[in-house]
Amino acid sequence: MKSIYVFSGLGADERVFKKLDFTGFDVTFIHWITPNSNETIENYALRLIEQIKTNNPILIGLSFGGMMATEVAKLIDTEKIIIIASAKTQQEIPFYYRFAGMLKLHRLIPIVVLKTPNFFSNWLFGTSNKEDKEMLASIMLDTDEVFLIWAIDKIVNWKNDIVHKNLKHIHGTSDRILPYCLVKSDIKVNGGGHLMTLNKAEELTKVIRNLLNYE
Repeated sequence: MKSIYVFSGLGADERVFKKLDFTGFDVTFIHWITPNSNETIENYALRLIEQIKTNNPILIGLSFGGMMATEVAKLIDTEKIIIIASAKTQQEIPFYYRFAGMLKLHRLIPIVVLKTPNFFSNWLFGTSNKEDKEMLASIMLDTDEVFLIWAIDKIVNWKNDIVHKNLKHIHGTSDRILPYCLVKSDIKVNGGGHLMTLNKAEELTKVIRNLLNYE
């Protein structure tokens, strides 16, 4: 049985993957840990490796989790890396995020804004039905503030330019947080938003299982 280690999105947990079918695989969900003061993304990745107990694992990452999977893969050998609604390099981070990072504008956003579910957050993440909206609201409210502030800073200031040869990138055409036109994905999901693990779960499961079983 192949071992898969799954990295959730920014502040999220395994709830965002509950609709995906990983039957037949040994799945471990990586848990976010509290970052140390001024910790680099590289050192954080090193500490996350303590949760990986098998050699040559498969890594799957959603959004920020895809970035972290990419960083972890610099430190250990992996069989395969699958990133979903994410970015492989700093060039795939929208220029307006990187510009905000250079000017430190992201530090001006009140934390209450980032943790308060509303119409705009539902639009941004592509959640439309009641169940998905409730899930997003719960995730936002549960997100650790220290981790959230740290992770946003790492996203807008990410400097990675390494593209792993064994990496596959799945991206939705309706992603509003990381627009499809700004990334170079291997597989596109028509109409998929940033949380397509919830509202495109059946299609996404087929794509992921094909990558796991046949490539």
